[in-house]
Amino acid sequence: MTENAQQQPTAPSTELPTQYAPAEVEGALYERWVERGYFTADAKSDKPPYTIVIPPPNVTGSLHLGHAFQHTLMDALTRRKRMQGYEALWLPGMDHAGIATQNKVEQQLAEEGKSRHDLGREEFVERVWQWKEEYGGRILGQMRRLGDGVDWSRERFTMDEGLSKAVLTIFKRLYEDELIYRAERIINWCPRCLTAISDIEVEYQEDAGELVSIRYGEGEDSVVVATTRAETMLGDTAVAVHPDDERYQHLIGKQIKLPLTDRTIPVVADTHVDPEFGTGAVKVTPAHDPNDFEIGRRHDLPSLTIMDEHGVITVHGPFIGLDRYEARSAVVGALKEQGRIVAEKRPYMHSVGHCSRCKTTVEPRLSLQWWVKVGPLAKAAGDAVRDGRVKIHPEDMSKRYFDWVDNMHDWCISRQLWWGHRIPIWYGPDGEVVCVGPDEEPPTGEGWTQDSDVLDTWFSSGLWPFSTLGWPEQTEDLRKFYPTDVLLTGHDIIFFWVARMMMFGLYAMDGQAPFHTIALTGLVRDEFGKKMSKSNPNAVDPLVWMDAYGSDAVRFTLANGANPGADVPIGEDWVKASRNFTNKLWNATRFALMNGATVEGPLPDASEMSATDRWILSRLNTTVAQVDAYYDDYQFAKLADALYHFAWDEVFDWYVELSKTTFFAGGEQARVSGRVLGEVLDVTLRLLHPVIPFVTDALWTTLTGGESLVVGEWPADSGFRDKDAELEIELVQRVVTEVRRFRKDQGLKDGQKVPARLELTGTPLAAHEAAIRQLLRLQPEGESFAATATLPVAGATVALDLSGTIDVAAERKRLAKDLAAAEKEKAQANAKLGNEAFLAKAPDNVVDKIRGRLTKADEDIARIQQQLDRLPEA
Repeated sequence: MTENAQQQPTAPSTELPTQYAPAEVEGALYERWVERGYFTADAKSDKPPYTIVIPPPNVTGSLHLGHAFQHTLMDALTRRKRMQGYEALWLPGMDHAGIATQNKVEQQLAEEGKSRHDLGREEFVERVWQWKEEYGGRILGQMRRLGDGVDWSRERFTMDEGLSKAVLTIFKRLYEDELIYRAERIINWCPRCLTAISDIEVEYQEDAGELVSIRYGEGEDSVVVATTRAETMLGDTAVAVHPDDERYQHLIGKQIKLPLTDRTIPVVADTHVDPEFGTGAVKVTPAHDPNDFEIGRRHDLPSLTIMDEHGVITVHGPFIGLDRYEARSAVVGALKEQGRIVAEKRPYMHSVGHCSRCKTTVEPRLSLQWWVKVGPLAKAAGDAVRDGRVKIHPEDMSKRYFDWVDNMHDWCISRQLWWGHRIPIWYGPDGEVVCVGPDEEPPTGEGWTQDSDVLDTWFSSGLWPFSTLGWPEQTEDLRKFYPTDVLLTGHDIIFFWVARMMMFGLYAMDGQAPFHTIALTGLVRDEFGKKMSKSNPNAVDPLVWMDAYGSDAVRFTLANGANPGADVPIGEDWVKASRNFTNKLWNATRFALMNGATVEGPLPDASEMSATDRWILSRLNTTVAQVDAYYDDYQFAKLADALYHFAWDEVFDWYVELSKTTFFAGGEQARVSGRVLGEVLDVTLRLLHPVIPFVTDALWTTLTGGESLVVGEWPADSGFRDKDAELEIELVQRVVTEVRRFRKDQGLKDGQKVPARLELTGTPLAAHEAAIRQLLRLQPEGESFAATATLPVAGATVALDLSGTIDVAAERKRLAKDLAAAEKEKAQANAKLGNEAFLAKAPDNVVDKIRGRLTKADEDIARIQQQLDRLPEA
């Protein structure tokens, strides 16, 4: 069992309010935890370290159910490790969220009739900092509401001085190792955010488009191409066909006329072209399509940019100044006038990329950008998982990880923004390019300018596991707490964040991965399995539920749905059920305290205990072992379920109820059972604390007089097991359950008392007669007792006198009617299943349904007949 002496500076109190009011407990309790420094980790401690860094939420963000879900699980892991004697660090912080934050401030300026260009770069960035101080970080306060046990003294921000130094340091190292380069490539361009975005920031969806077929060239030297983006033909520099396509052998190498222009373009042969798709000929626009760009490189084709950053056409007189969508209609109209449209426009569903932030259709665009050469970095990230240095949980998620890191394209890291880490490259008047490190002075003099772009937000957040601990300085925190133990995050950001951290951690920290385990969770969905979103009415603000039901109820509901890697459905009714559980804990503990539950003194010897006492202690230790195993395997749903059923079913519904007669009788046995109940509550509250910290701490400090469960001791399995006691109480449970079922079948009210004779002699049940009678509302026999129903169960006999409690004749009539209906249902099902013609024609699902009806009818007949047999004669 657990050692309580160190946790009892004061005598325990038996005083608890009659009802649990979370709002009156949670806020004050959390502030007490913080003030006492329970969450502050000590880098100089001799304790083994346990580290989790929080996935940094956007500075613009607020707590949503996805945050609440993952934070609950991270908090549970950290709290348990702290109780186990680890120096536990859960490090908080926020991401500067480049595009999202800049958009917020630009929206403010727009309301004032201004743009960022009216302010200039320096003043605009200062304005963003002001916004951050005034409006940013709301989520941090909301994390306190949830009960996050984070070390607030180590809170970090991706734009703070230390993390900015880390960004400059790793950029320079990568640049000098030729892993960062500048090149003109096709990028994803958002015409709304006016910046490049990476592949992983593009969301693809099936959009309705129109496919139009256009004839290029004249006569025999003509070819038909099909496109959904007719406006891009203004930038075509070739037509491509497959080298083995017999239809176009005579055209390969020739020049053909590009409609609407005064240009001719070549027909090139390229194996990328699928001769089976469409006409087998494709237009090639190297500056506006990634596949076309690669064809252009292979054939040394020119790249013509035809749109500006707003998606507005910049070439060819009639179309200059038109938006890309306006230009599409205008180009098709002009082609029709020339007779170039050989097939009318027809609907065509195709996959279209959208900016993940503003949902604008992304425009592929040739652009000069900064890139990370990911090849060697991605290989190292894959090797670290393959050789076992890093475990992915659940293991079947490894495939998704490898699919990404094994096929990763070079990463575009430059963004055309003003808010973020500015790229530390300076250009000289004579073409010089200088990378400036964090402790170096930039070049000065006429003609020197710094690159205007900033780095992708994921570049700085990819350093998070070590930059937050002080890197590049060799700090005490870095030595103590790196590598971190587990990264717990959603499977949806394997590509965004997990792979980035693996690449940078292995590179910067001499091959030492940033975490030992990657524990991937699913996404929170509504109770019907639908994705929650702000645009749908199913989105839920977790703070509303916390206000209504308490933070513990929200936390327990989320943990109870957390199967590894699987999505988590959640509905308000489930939160209410969890609220009922916290209330049950409160009321049962209050009852226990009022009836002698105590943690004072050692546990009595097993020889002094009743079988009920030994049973609950045996079950308690089994539960401790189960919960430990589930924690180590990140099986949060299973551990929450195990604790729920142990606490509610076994402790409160069985042990407390079975022990009431002992408590009411008083004496030595009541003292022994009171100490056992105190031990069981003590350990149960400890086990529950990491998931529902508020109510458990309030109850435990009252029960034990201890300082706080936050710094309490995690229970250990003492090894105590008593299989004989477990079997004995299982017999009691069988008797009580069977008689309760019979009472319900007969329509007896729960509190209705019934005279009964219990024949228990010679069975282990004899010692439990008083408890059985109390649980079942069974009165002594009395002189006029007449057994009208006899139930043999678990080797014993329970005889009941139902005369005066039910109308036997009416009950027999009702059951006979039910039996006839069940027998009719059985006959009809048998008739259909015995009809060969029916079976030959009926669908399998119809036949299966009828077989199910037959099975249910058989079960109903057996149940009703048993009820009739148990009734006395009318």
